[in-house]
Amino acid sequence: MWYVINGTDAENSLERRLSVRSAHVARLQQLKDQGRLMLAGPYPAVDSNDPGPAGFTGSLIVAEFDSLADAEVWAKADPYVEARVYASVSVKPWRKVLP
Repeated sequence: MWYVINGTDAENSLERRLSVRSAHVARLQQLKDQGRLMLAGPYPAVDSNDPGPAGFTGSLIVAEFDSLADAEVWAKADPYVEARVYASVSVKPWRKVLP
């Protein structure tokens, strides 16, 4: 089943985000290589593809896992969680309808 993982950034976490970004993206690449990643990306803090020092307010990931528990375990092991980039993370089951 598909799951939405929504991370909300902590205040002033841009430096930490940038320092562990490659490890975060590597985990997403693994899901993509397995055909289990639908989409992933950050929420810019301002209306721009490159928010510069304004940074980001969080991230959205839609990926396939065997269960909610598996998705939660994966999300908790994210480098952004370990580096305290995310102040909170939610994981919810999601059913694709369109397109």
